[in-house]
Amino acid sequence: MPKRMEIPTYQDVERAAAFIRPHLPITPLLPSPSLGRKLGCEFYLKCENFQPVGAFKVRGGVNLVGHLSAEESGRGVASASTGNHGQSLAFAGRIFDVPVAIYAPQKNANPLKIKAMRELGATVHLFGEDFDEAREEVERVAEQEGWRYIHSANEPMLIAGVGTTGIEIFDALPEVDVIIVPVGAGSGVCGNLIVAKELNPEVQVIGVQSSAAPACQEAWKTRTLSVTASMNSRHEGLATRIPFALTLEIMWKMLDAFVLVEDAAIDSAIVELAQSAHLIAEGAGAAPLAAAYQLRDLLQGKRVVAVVSGGNIPLNEFARLL
Repeated sequence: MPKRMEIPTYQDVERAAAFIRPHLPITPLLPSPSLGRKLGCEFYLKCENFQPVGAFKVRGGVNLVGHLSAEESGRGVASASTGNHGQSLAFAGRIFDVPVAIYAPQKNANPLKIKAMRELGATVHLFGEDFDEAREEVERVAEQEGWRYIHSANEPMLIAGVGTTGIEIFDALPEVDVIIVPVGAGSGVCGNLIVAKELNPEVQVIGVQSSAAPACQEAWKTRTLSVTASMNSRHEGLATRIPFALTLEIMWKMLDAFVLVEDAAIDSAIVELAQSAHLIAEGAGAAPLAAAYQLRDLLQGKRVVAVVSGGNIPLNEFARLL
């Protein structure tokens, strides 16, 4: 990084909450007695799949794009995304009249998310084998074209925006004991950490990532960004190949635990959320439930929130799992 980025504060998240409120709904925190009985705890689902683009990242997109300078807005913005981050920027670009270009991986792109980004007005380019190849390409092109490049993790305004999820959790359930959050690039878990550690440092915040794409977990565990990790997850919201500086700095300071779950366990959690909670979740959104089963002994008798980060699963994949 050319310079060290400042970690967002709780006050930044409060300001983001006030800013995004005219544009986005407060999502429900739903108790799930059925899942709670199976897990031996009070289990709640924070339904970010109810957002207008079907995922939590729109909070960060609205906060960041809405605070761009007139000069940046005029140049337009660009980013890389497997879908939800790109939708968030496209949604915000439509609100604030900012041109948006998104680079998405050509291989195994989620057609539902690609279609949604285009319908929201973004120009979408398909490039590379995975998210990180698309990211490297858009970084190169953005510099050439003069676009304002928006990183999917190393952006304090994004993290402050998605941290508003945490404020809503505490507003609805002040006595929460554990919050489980999926980790792709890490903005979601970091936003929740900033809020939780301000409002009640005793609350445990647990990150969860696919064991088939464990780069962030490995970086957190070894306390270095120089990790070599596989990236074979089928769940694109968790499919990052390298860790990112700002989100890892926050996780190193604040994260209580970081677990890995197998893609097969995530598949099962997608099905169980549909059956037991009547919710459609993509892989990242179902990963916290998979982690809860893995951590069942730790969670006994506690008030547990699983962040269902998104519901943008291709219908043919959802049908196959069911």
